[in-house]
Amino acid sequence: MSYPEPRYFGDDGEMSAYFRPVSAPPDLVYPSGVSVDYLATGATTNGQFGLYQWNTSGGRSGPEPHFHRTISESFYILSGTITIYNGAEWVDHEPGDFVHVPEGGVHGFLNESGAPASMLLMFHPGAPREAYFEGLATLGEMSEEERKAFFIEHDNYWIDD
Repeated sequence: MSYPEPRYFGDDGEMSAYFRPVSAPPDLVYPSGVSVDYLATGATTNGQFGLYQWNTSGGRSGPEPHFHRTISESFYILSGTITIYNGAEWVDHEPGDFVHVPEGGVHGFLNESGAPASMLLMFHPGAPREAYFEGLATLGEMSEEERKAFFIEHDNYWIDD
């Protein structure tokens, strides 16, 4: 494997860093107490990746088994216990654990511990997951057909039990 083709052709570099301070409020807060920090979106990374901090308050939360056709998803546990489905079984993960799921990999994640937990979610390439996260709050207002279209639009394919 080698480095990719160059994307920057200047001679001196440029000042183009993006900074999000730790003091920034969450970008999204669900009624359940889950909050999401948009650390780096596809828009801020030129489509290369999206990085989000997912914070749970302790109530059961997270998506059931699903897969993506166009994006990979990685998880890095910061605090608490997050249970991640690896396509065969649910496994508890603790701070410092890392899980990568390539395109097509069946996965899900839940906080079933009853205690707060936090993790980083990274999507590659940088799809507009913000619209997906924000749309989840309105699922109850959608018809069944609208929900199906919403999930397809956002590359989420659920695994039927």
